[in-house]
Amino acid sequence: MINLRSQREIEKIKIASLISAQALKLAGELCKEGNSSYYIDKEVEKFIFSKKARPNFLNYNGYPSSCCISVNDMVIHGIPSKDVVLKNGDLVSVDVGAEFEGYNGDNAYTFVVGEVGADVKDFLKTTEEALYCGIEKAVEGNRVYDISLAIEKKIKEKGYGIIREFVGHGVGASLHEAPEIPNYVSNEYEKGPRLKAGMVIAIEPMTTQKNEEITTCEDGWGIKTKFGELSAHFEHTILITESEPVILTKI
Repeated sequence: MINLRSQREIEKIKIASLISAQALKLAGELCKEGNSSYYIDKEVEKFIFSKKARPNFLNYNGYPSSCCISVNDMVIHGIPSKDVVLKNGDLVSVDVGAEFEGYNGDNAYTFVVGEVGADVKDFLKTTEEALYCGIEKAVEGNRVYDISLAIEKKIKEKGYGIIREFVGHGVGASLHEAPEIPNYVSNEYEKGPRLKAGMVIAIEPMTTQKNEEITTCEDGWGIKTKFGELSAHFEHTILITESEPVILTKI
């Protein structure tokens, strides 16, 4: 079931989303050479609890950490570890969210440690632009299809790959709700549900430099590119309104 949120619920989601965005900003500031992903996770966790919120990834279906921190060819769901120490040139995708008084926010960003080449910069820029292309279509009266098509078009015009096994989603009283928001169009005749004011969704393109095949790590959580290609992940929580989409995780 797709939920349309009341104004009271929206206010709670706004707070949860703001805390999520602040937590992600902190994570980005800590993505420095020599820091471990474990250290970043614990600092972000402390921050979220300090805001009288709860890290909504922690213990979600058994997930052991507060952030997903995925480095280079790890697309998503990387478990923070003391053994993962950041170095110059790493791409670090941090996915984090907070729950505040029963409502959730969710966001992600791929940070760069030090310097990378022009090709990598273009890859990241294109993926982030694809997120905003999708957001532009998140307006009342459009369908999920319109978001998916806009994202796919932006990524494919540069020849990058789209992760198809994982998609965006609704956000609210649960971290993952209906509807699913794919980053590609599987069938032009299946346009998905129509967007309505009061819906809250997370749009999150996940990409690779070319090959779209992925594999699951032995820990059962981490998702890597099959052939070691770099990956990127950008995400915002969005409120559908009667006019323009509102990015709730923007600070």
